[in-house]
Formats: sequence, structure tokens, C-alpha cells
Amino acid sequence: MTLKQCAAKCRKECNCTAFTTLDIKYDTGCLLVYNELIDIHTFPDNGQDLYVRIATIKIEKDHERVYKSKKMVITFIVVLIIIVVFILGLAILLGHCLKAKGGLVPLREDNVPDLPLFDLPTLFRATDNFSDNNKIGEGGFGPVYKGLLEDGREVAVKRLSRKSTQGVEEFKNEVIFTSKLQHRNLVKILGCSIQGEEKLLVYEWMPNKALDIFLFRETEKHLLSWPQRFHIIKGVARGLLYLHQDSILRIIHRDLKPANILLDHDMNPKISDFGIARSFGGNETQTKAKRVLGTHGYMSPEYAGKGIISTMSDIFSFGVLVLEIMSGKKNRQFFCHAHNHNLLGHAWILYKEGKSLELVDESLIESLLTQEVARSIHVALLCVQSIPEDRPDMCMVVMMLNSECCLPQPKRPGFFTQDGQFGPASSSSMQTQVSNNNVTITNQVPR
Repeated sequence: MTLKQCAAKCRKECNCTAFTTLDIKYDTGCLLVYNELIDIHTFPDNGQDLYVRIATIKIEKDHERVYKSKKMVITFIVVLIIIVVFILGLAILLGHCLKAKGGLVPLREDNVPDLPLFDLPTLFRATDNFSDNNKIGEGGFGPVYKGLLEDGREVAVKRLSRKSTQGVEEFKNEVIFTSKLQHRNLVKILGCSIQGEEKLLVYEWMPNKALDIFLFRETEKHLLSWPQRFHIIKGVARGLLYLHQDSILRIIHRDLKPANILLDHDMNPKISDFGIARSFGGNETQTKAKRVLGTHGYMSPEYAGKGIISTMSDIFSFGVLVLEIMSGKKNRQFFCHAHNHNLLGHAWILYKEGKSLELVDESLIESLLTQEVARSIHVALLCVQSIPEDRPDMCMVVMMLNSECCLPQPKRPGFFTQDGQFGPASSSSMQTQVSNNNVTITNQVPR
């Protein structure tokens, strides 16, 4: 019998439990095994195949056991992957939290264009390790240094000071606003750097630095002629008009002052420092600030006293700026023996007496164009009127500066009282802090 015939015979007999060949060498003959397998021998060399019958139910159970084992392995692998992904996600979240705690916030938003990121060693080399010899100024954010990049570009590097009153939100504002706003009278940001405790902003280089240097230093005043001053006034006005009406965001700067007006090679003015700026959406025209941020002497009465922010806040600051450009004197540090008023009150008194030209800086007398000067002072007084609704918007201001249209009579300026004392600013509801170095300061206003 062949092996195949032997297998057929074993299947026909119910008590046949196994079969094999009798002749191992030629694989012929048939050996049937009945009932239990006993006395099974082990053959030398390659041994002999023994075919054992197994019940179908046992095979199914074996398959089921194998399937369950595979299923358990797959389940274990899936659970392991989920645990690993969860741990990685937790680690990333923890990293973000730690960064936020250290003053870092993600800056990549859907509505924020990508900015070049400078690595810290590059900026250290560019500024000679932030050498004092390269320091060109300091504001509320921190010191500013001149830098020279490896490609030969000159830049200004603003470094957040650990002692600064400004922090994460101000840094984020500066990046978002300066990266999205593009205008010839706004400073251009080139990139930023965020590494550990270091937060730095990199700007285009302004060789003539800030306007306050030319206005308030006796050795520099004569370098700024009236045509240049009038050019600066109109440039700042155009920049504010863009911020208030023409940009994709309606921006209130909140800290407009000479120190934040930078000058390029041709003395073109560029508004800088958007750390405490606010954006308005839709038809929103004003809001109330949780904190009053800004610099004394430039804040409007409604903002300093009640925290009300609107475009009229910037209009008031612009009026103060113009009067300082005309006179070469700081509003908060102005003193006149004849009265106790600040620069705004002094300009108002001279205007009422028909002596506005007496406000003008002595260094301008030779280059003076009387009509332009008188008009500029008049427009400035319209901007610093006490009631916000009386002030012109920036569109009107630009038009009045560039035309000879008839101007309305200005009303009393903000903070003006008959006894020469400051009005709303002297209220006991404000915690006043005087800034000696003209940096941005914060007032807490109770609600």
C-alpha cells in the first residue's frame, strides 16, 4: 500500500488514531495504530514521520488560542503607542508652559507673517557681546544696541531687560504689529530672537537715532532746521493716519513721543515701539484699558484719568509732540516764571494773547517760515483740546498741515486750570510716578 492508501484506510476506521509506512527506505506498506499511542520508538538518522488523527474541535481551539495570542500582542502594541504619544504630547505641553513661565510665548499665529529668527550667538557677535560702546539708547523695553551683521547690514538690536516693566505681551505686540504694518513712516522690523531668558528684536538701522536727541540737547538743536522739523511733523502725521485708518489693523500707539520717533539718513521720521499698542477690530472706536500704560506728559486726560483708549488718545500725544518740536522743550519739564502751567498751558496762553511765535525755539528764528509755524502751533492746540470730541482726526490733521484752509478756534487744552495746576492728572485716584529718564511707565487705575 502507498502512504496515500494507508491514510484513506485510517480515516475509514473510527478507532484508528495514527498511521505510517512500514518500509522507511521505500516509503511503502501501511502501519495502523489503534487507541492510545504507546511504545513509540525514535529512529536514528532522519527518523520516521507518524501521522496522528486529531479531533476537529481541538484544531479549532488551537487556532482560537493562536488568534487570541495575536490579538493580545496587537492590543499591547497599540496601547504602548498611545502611551508613548501621550507622554510626548505631555512633554511638549510642559515645555511650552515652562517657556511661558520664563517669558516666552509662541509668536507664530495664522495672521502673523513669518519673521526671520536670529540665533543668539549671531547677535552677540553683531553687537560685540552687547558692549556699552554699541549702546545707543534705552527705553521701557530695555537697552538698544547698534549691530553689524555678517552680511554687512547695520541693525538696531533691542534687548528686553529683566528689570523692564514690559514683558511677554509687550514683546508679542511689538512683533505682531511691526511685522504686519508696512509704511514709510513706520520703523521696519527685520527679525527676532527668543532663547532662554533672552528676548531680542532686530530693526533696520536709523543712523540719526531718535528725535528727542535733536530737540532737547543744546548741542544738537541747531542741526534741526524748521523745514526739517516741519517735514518730521508731516511724516509722523502720515504714519498715524495709516495706523488709525489705512492699515489692515486699526492701531492705537499709546506711547507717541520724541524718543519713539526715529530718523533715517534723510531725516525721514519713523514711528517705533509698539509694545503697548492696541488694535481695534470692526466698528470699535474706543475701549477701557485694564492698566494705564504710557509716558506722563503725552497721555490724554481721558486716558490718564479713566483709562479710555481711542484714536483721540494718539491725537492728543501728537499735539504734545508738535509743540515740543516747535519749542525744543519737554512738556513735563517746562517751567515759566510767569505761571505754573506746563508747555500746553503756556502755548495756549500765548495763542490767546496773539503771541504764538514766542513759543518757537530760538535756534529756528533764522530759518523761520512764519505762516507754517503759526499753522503748526494752531493745529497742535486743536489736537490737545481737553474734550476728545473737539479734537480733529488724523485725516483732518494731515489736510490742515498741507493746505491753507481756515482753521477752527482751539478750546482749552487738557490739564489746563486757571490756577496753573494739572487737572485730571492730579486726582487722588491716580498713583502718579514721575519718570526721570523718559521711559514708559505704568499707572494702576481702580475700576
